[in-house]
Amino acid sequence: MQPAMLGLWSLLLLWGLATPCQGLLETVGTLALIDKDELGKAIQNSLVGGPILQNVLGSVTAVNQGLLGSGRPLGGGGLLGHGGIFGVVEELSGLKIEELTLPKVSLKLLPGFGVQLNLHTKVYMHCSGPLGALLQLAAEVNVTSWVALGVSSRGTPILILKRCSTLLGHISLFSGLLPTPLFGVVEQMLFKVLPGLLCPMVDSVLGVVNELLGAVLGLVPLGALGSLEFSLATLPLISNQYIELDINPIVKSVAGDIIDFPKSRAPAKVPPKKDHTSQVTVPLYLFNTVFGLLQTNGALDMDITPELVPSDVPLTTTDLAALLPEALGKLPLHQHLLLSLRVKEAPMVTLHNKKALVSLPANIHVLFYVPQETPESLFELNSVMTLRAQLAPSATKLHISLSLERLSVKVASSFTHAFDGSRLEEWLSHVVRAVYAPKLNVALDVGIPLPKVLNINFSNSVLEIIENAVVLTVAS
Repeated sequence: MQPAMLGLWSLLLLWGLATPCQGLLETVGTLALIDKDELGKAIQNSLVGGPILQNVLGSVTAVNQGLLGSGRPLGGGGLLGHGGIFGVVEELSGLKIEELTLPKVSLKLLPGFGVQLNLHTKVYMHCSGPLGALLQLAAEVNVTSWVALGVSSRGTPILILKRCSTLLGHISLFSGLLPTPLFGVVEQMLFKVLPGLLCPMVDSVLGVVNELLGAVLGLVPLGALGSLEFSLATLPLISNQYIELDINPIVKSVAGDIIDFPKSRAPAKVPPKKDHTSQVTVPLYLFNTVFGLLQTNGALDMDITPELVPSDVPLTTTDLAALLPEALGKLPLHQHLLLSLRVKEAPMVTLHNKKALVSLPANIHVLFYVPQETPESLFELNSVMTLRAQLAPSATKLHISLSLERLSVKVASSFTHAFDGSRLEEWLSHVVRAVYAPKLNVALDVGIPLPKVLNINFSNSVLEIIENAVVLTVAS
């Protein structure tokens, strides 16, 4: 990289990292606050291997072995074990690094830069060269690295190793004889060799963590409705306790076209993050978008016939005549009714006062029919259903289930006599609860996808409904 380009990148990086979130979400994006403990766990987990790590290491790592190898902590053919990169030590001095203890990870977030990462480990060595075959010793080593937080060419958050050093601690002799002057020789050799051997380990660890951070850009299917894609809206920000990602949700149709639903202009005031927790804030926009997709795809429409309703739900002209004789006129009794329910406008979701409500406007066309004959219209109603939304998080999405709170109707047109439509509200509410609400909940099985951030599992998170958003908080 040219010096001028490096200087420009550094300037952009420092500008993006300088100011942490003040708690007011002005955009419609999904806000993720990653606690430093979660980053520490991701780094620690990367040291014990796994499928992602195998892909990063490629042929360097033996089959079914992680970065640390098998058997004892870092022995047995892994990147740092027998046959790995530490074999070069044997060529230098006759010493061979046999294993390392699982490094202890500690980190500190550096506002305006990134992360200071420390790995403390113990190196076990034996000698098969001039120093004697029975020589076994161990040395404590602390690896300190300075890691910048930025954005990759793919637009994902990325950790970049900027500087790495090692500090050699106490050297212990377990077996064999090592004259005191040779201790200094071994110590000097380790000072020269260990940085070149342990700092690549840090790079490998960061590669695994960057794969996890990169998963935030995954394309999430929304069933037959389309898909949702997350991207970074701004450069990542960093404070003393957490990393902030402002994630922009992009909704696409099945054909791949971007769908832009109206966005709320009202900001959401995000509550302060507690220590040792991570947060994801789901904006009102995503709720309205999911319901908007359901409406435009016709998933909220339904034809309700007697075959679809339970036996205790009245759906004949006889039942209607008992409720409102003038609505039936002179039409015969004992005929089946058909309710043609159509949602012609997008539902509106309200997140307010710890409640989630959905206002769903629907046209209800009431018809009667004889089987195998064409239905005949009785009247049309304009209705507004107010549904209470129950929200439940899982590992990958926010689930929504609806129950009817109230329904109001007005007569739009009648082919018999004029009447007061409000007298039908109780009857229609019964039908909606028994038949229509379960259909809505099946359609809502797509849920609202949550961004994948360091594989944080929000299934046991605390859910809080705030003004214009939902906040999920999980302990680190």
